[in-house]
Parts: sequence; C-alpha cells; structure tokens
Amino acid sequence: MKTDSVFYHMFQAFPQLLFDLIAQPSDNAPLYRFESVELKQTAFRLDGVFLPPKEQPDWPVFFVEVQFQLDPDFYSRLFAEVFLYLRQQHPKHPWHAVVLFPTQSADPGEHQHYQVLLTGGQVTRVYLDKWAQPRETLMQRLMGVLLATPQQAINEAQTVLGQLRRTEAIDTTLTAAIVNLIETILVYKIPALSRERIQAMLELTDVDLKKTRFYQEVFAEGEKTGRQEGRQEGRQEGRQEGRQEEGTTLILRLLQRRCGELSSALEEKVRRLSLPQLETLAEALLEFRGLADLEQWLASHE
Repeated sequence: MKTDSVFYHMFQAFPQLLFDLIAQPSDNAPLYRFESVELKQTAFRLDGVFLPPKEQPDWPVFFVEVQFQLDPDFYSRLFAEVFLYLRQQHPKHPWHAVVLFPTQSADPGEHQHYQVLLTGGQVTRVYLDKWAQPRETLMQRLMGVLLATPQQAINEAQTVLGQLRRTEAIDTTLTAAIVNLIETILVYKIPALSRERIQAMLELTDVDLKKTRFYQEVFAEGEKTGRQEGRQEGRQEGRQEGRQEEGTTLILRLLQRRCGELSSALEEKVRRLSLPQLETLAEALLEFRGLADLEQWLASHE
C-alpha cells in the first residue's frame, strides 16, 4: 500500500491530525498550508510540509515524513532533505520534523551523526500503533483502519462508519471527508477488491456515496447537466451523457494541472473512459508525477 499517499489525503482533509500526533494545540492548524515538495535538481521529495502564514515568523515549518519500512539510512535521507529545503527556500520560520512510524520496530534507532538533532527537541517520533490506543477519538479510529490488516480493515471501517451515522451533531463536510478517506484507504489496502465491492462491504448508502469528494466535484454537477438535457430531450441518455461529459472535462483539467499539456491522443484515450474508470483515475492522478505516469495508467486500464 502507498502509505505516504494515504497520509497525504489524511493531512489534506484533517490538518489538525498533525497537531494531535505531536500533542500540541490544533487551534492554528487551519492556517497552515500543507504541500508535498519536490526539491530542485535532486531525487528528493518531502512527504509533506506544513507551511505557516508568512505573518507568523515564530510558527514552525513542520516537515512530515511517513516511514513504514525499516531503513537504516532513513535519518540520513531525512536530514539531507530538510537541510536542502532550508538552503533552497530560506524560510524565516523555525523548523520541526515529525516522523510517523507504524511501530517502534520500524525506527532505525539512534544514530551517532544525528543524535543532537534527534534528542534536541526539533524531531518528534510518533509510533502510530501506540498513539492510536485506546480508540477514543475519531482520528485514532481512522488510524486503526489504516494500521489494520486487510482482513481486519473492513471491520474497523464499518465500526467508524457506524459511529459516524449515530453521531447526529457531526458536520456534513467532515462526514464527507471521512467517508471519502475510508474508501480511499481500503482501495489502497485491498487492491484486489473493486471500489463497488468495497462500497457494498461497507454498506455505504446512496447518501454516503454522494458525500464523497469525487461525487461532489464531478457527478453532482454532471447530474445537474444531465437533468437539464433530460428535460429538453425527454431521455435518460441525456442525464448519463451529462455526467460523462462533466466528469471528463474536470479530469482533463486536473490532468493538465498535474502532468502538463496532454497530446490529442492522450486526451482522446481519457475521453473514451467509462464513468467508473474516470472515478478510479481521479484517485490515481493525485500520485502522478508527469505524463509517463498517465500513459502507464491508461495502458494498464485499456
């Protein structure tokens, strides 16, 4: 499973999660901007950077790294990325690194070259299995879905969704983000199952599905177009074509922003995709680095 991609979704949807993980007040979380940063002229990419407002020079820049595999060179790479970022970007803010390990066994441990940094208060190491116990808060329960085995993940997800449905006071926007995030985690964690099969196992209703980000961004507007065409023509095909065209237009716009200008051949391949394929592509393109990734995805889904 591409864990760093899942955490990218989580931090985008719930910036307060970072502050929960390091046991700091989350009042300032909405003012931070979360990004994935590629460092110039290197092969380094920081998993995530929380950037504070420029008018708050005392607030730290948070570097967030997700490390789910034991790697003896992890700290060498981490601090190389941090200091290269500081050299290239010249931020006026202090910095703080947050490292997320699934368990303590994934932590390579102390390192003589970086001991001062690791113990000097600028690095926080979080072991998620311990942090997520007991399953009291919503963030802890979501983390339980991510940490569970594929066999257990469905049960964990069903528990979260069941509690969500019983909580009448929860914000509708938050509900949509949680439903979307749980579905995304399971798509990554259990790739052998189709999205439709996962939705059925989670007993997601039409109301739940209409709260997901993809539906709201693509198909809600497309459905509106479809209804208008259906009234004009009196045919069900109008609604279907409206959803298809609206979804395709949005996906092409997102792809151009992510990958650059598309050739006419690539654009035509995207236009031939079905609605379920467009939904799958919408999730996948968040990880694309360029046109080569798009070409590979299209080749594997033809």
